[in-house]
Amino acid sequence: MNMLNKLPKPDTAAVYEFDGSATVAGRGTSRAKFIRVAVVAGVVLAAVLAWQYFTARPAPAPATNLPPVTVMVPGTTTVVETVVTPGAIAARRDVAIGVQGEGGRITAVLVEAGQRVERGQILARIDRSVQTQQVARLEAEVRASEADAELAAANLERARALVDRGFISTADIDQRTATRDAARARVAVSRAQLAETRARLAMLDIRAPADGIILSRAVEVGQVVASGSTALFRLAEGSELEMRAQMAEQELARLQPGMPATVTPVGSSESFEGEIWLIDPVIDPNTRLGVARIRLPYDPRLRVGAFARASIKAGDAVRPMLPQSAVQTDAKGNYVFVVGPENVIARRDITVGETADKGVSIASGLTGAEQVVVSAGAFLRDGEKIDPVLDTAGN
Repeated sequence: MNMLNKLPKPDTAAVYEFDGSATVAGRGTSRAKFIRVAVVAGVVLAAVLAWQYFTARPAPAPATNLPPVTVMVPGTTTVVETVVTPGAIAARRDVAIGVQGEGGRITAVLVEAGQRVERGQILARIDRSVQTQQVARLEAEVRASEADAELAAANLERARALVDRGFISTADIDQRTATRDAARARVAVSRAQLAETRARLAMLDIRAPADGIILSRAVEVGQVVASGSTALFRLAEGSELEMRAQMAEQELARLQPGMPATVTPVGSSESFEGEIWLIDPVIDPNTRLGVARIRLPYDPRLRVGAFARASIKAGDAVRPMLPQSAVQTDAKGNYVFVVGPENVIARRDITVGETADKGVSIASGLTGAEQVVVSAGAFLRDGEKIDPVLDTAGN
């Protein structure tokens, strides 16, 4: 009993601790190795994935300082070709009316500017008191010469009746015949003088040479006028007006008679329809300008001498169209910027055609296949390099 009591009791806690310590230590080592292996595998996997990501991804674009600029390729569009040109309103046939005869003091003016008149209508009268007396004198001379001629003819007939009886010689007959012929000649002279004086008297009435509209009146009652003086009246023959449109010879070559035109006087919102009736055959050698004459019906709102603008429809044309923001203007004229090799822009001078809702048509300077700067042209310089951005929506 005592021996048994003296033997040490197995310490279950120690054994548990020993066994447990051995077991836990073994388990901890395995777990640490597993963790290290997992970490290394994760690092390797991450490296592989990163390598695959960066090798499959495109290389980033090199940094650049070039400004991105929107450009477009305009192509071509069919547009109604319109020539816009300035000019002046004038009478199609401007007739100056002056004094035909001797002249004198104006006693009556019967028309005003803007009034319609007919051919032969009296416009003004000149004092005729002297010419009237001359006509009366010549009429009396005609009657006297006619009486002398009748007497000479009667004397000749009586003398012929006495020739056979021997009372009158043949020489007397010849003399009386000559006297009769001279009297008849004096009658003809008197009548011619009377007709001349009557014609001069008629010229004291200033008459309209044709139907039309009186454009201006430059005479008043009491004014003394003479032959060769300035025109007293100006007449638009046939009541027809025209606009004399001036334009460059290259534009004039595209026009022909019969083309319709719209004329708008300067300062007016009203327009008048007409058509080209004549293209002058002569180009001014100093200005290199020609004239297209546009027929217009008479209207009091169209004042002769006033400036106007004409829009002439010259047919269809195939042209590039650009937005207005693409067209620049300076002292040299209109121009655009065109993208050249290596994205360097260059100035291109152009001629602007018709302006419409779609934009501005380019009459010359572009073919439509170029890359044209759409906007920001005012901030660019000729020869500058840009980063062009094609505007497919606006093309």
